Amino acid sequence: MRIDKYIWFVRLSKTRSQATDLVSKSKVRLNGTIVKPSREVKLGDKISINRHNATFEYKILDFPKSRLGPKLLADFLLDITSQEELNKFEIYKESQKVYRSFGDGKPTKKDRRDLDDFWDDFLDF
Repeated sequence: MRIDKYIWFVRLSKTRSQATDLVSKSKVRLNGTIVKPSREVKLGDKISINRHNATFEYKILDFPKSRLGPKLLADFLLDITSQEELNKFEIYKESQKVYRSFGDGKPTKKDRRDLDDFWDDFLDF
């Protein structure tokens, strides 16, 4: 089974095209190697997916015949992500909440200038 198809089947991405983009942009590694979307996966392979600042790791247990429901994932995929990586992702999510409140929309020009000034001052140290 193709790696992009497997990622979509086991709900690691919302759409098949997003799964293909993840693999094409080198965000996915198979057994530690960057691969193309058409790469075939085997039982026991390890998939690593970089999201934001954390690397999530999974082990392939079986191949589904079609896209799975969330309750059936445990039969086909084993999450072997380290606690350190999960903590990094939680810190990222919390920092995003602090930066912008949900529903505020995109930054205005003034927000962008203030942010640029902050980074310029910060990097001058």
